[in-house]
Amino acid sequence: MSGELIPPALRIRLGELRLTSRHAIGVQGIGLHHSRSRGAGLEFAQYRAYEPGDELRQIDWKLYARSDRFFVRESERESPLDVWILLDASASMAQADGGRPQWSRLDAARCLAACLGELALRQGDRFGLVGLHVDGLRLLPPDTGTRQRDRLHLELRALRAGGAFPSEERLTPLWERIGSRDLVVLLSDCFDDNAVALAERLAAARREVLAIQLLTVEERDFPFRGGHRFHDPETGEELLGDGAAMREEYLARFGRAQATLDARFDAAGIRHARYVLDEAPDLPLRKLFGRHDAAEYA
Repeated sequence: MSGELIPPALRIRLGELRLTSRHAIGVQGIGLHHSRSRGAGLEFAQYRAYEPGDELRQIDWKLYARSDRFFVRESERESPLDVWILLDASASMAQADGGRPQWSRLDAARCLAACLGELALRQGDRFGLVGLHVDGLRLLPPDTGTRQRDRLHLELRALRAGGAFPSEERLTPLWERIGSRDLVVLLSDCFDDNAVALAERLAAARREVLAIQLLTVEERDFPFRGGHRFHDPETGEELLGDGAAMREEYLARFGRAQATLDARFDAAGIRHARYVLDEAPDLPLRKLFGRHDAAEYA
């Protein structure tokens, strides 16, 4: 992947989002989850320049009257949140669309992971990464600060998609690392049942789990015409068929599979969103963390 993990326009839009945790809300008063971060809490900490997405109620209008500039009041909250980003690096995550081969599922997952790290950094929360690969786990323990952000970006750029989703035995270290009040975000195509089962097991163990499923445009629309060779990157299996003749049955089966996946996540209490590679990368984040209707950003 070349270029910035978070393009400038996307970085600006992140100002409208706040990571929230159900487990931490309301534990000790008012706030998103009471971290020792700069936010909209009770105890005044400092002023900073207004950024797009800041709430108008945070603006100090008396200071504006004196300076003719917008400043936002920031406060301190207590108890930082640990955010774990679980990134599926199995072979299917290397899939991209024929019309945009330079933007794969893994590229989108890297971007989303970097965005989650940026949101956590702005709130003073700790964030870490687990790359889920057939050879085991690539682990970056949670921390905060700009150096942690740099480490996260280095780890994301080093990830390569390959092989199958890791076996249950290789996932054992996760149970020793992820605490009961940590926030877990799974980034995966969710095609391997082991990935979905991992999210369900974490949720059953009273971890708060969110999931973002990443899909290609071709998986959503099945635009194929004429003879086509379909290839499974993880099993190596191939299927020859006529795209137009297969389309109706494929879309029906794919829709049923997506409905089943949604039902599993809902039953486990896992908040979830779906991202397709032709959409704005912050769209699933807005669904999970935004204050506005995500449809207007599609």
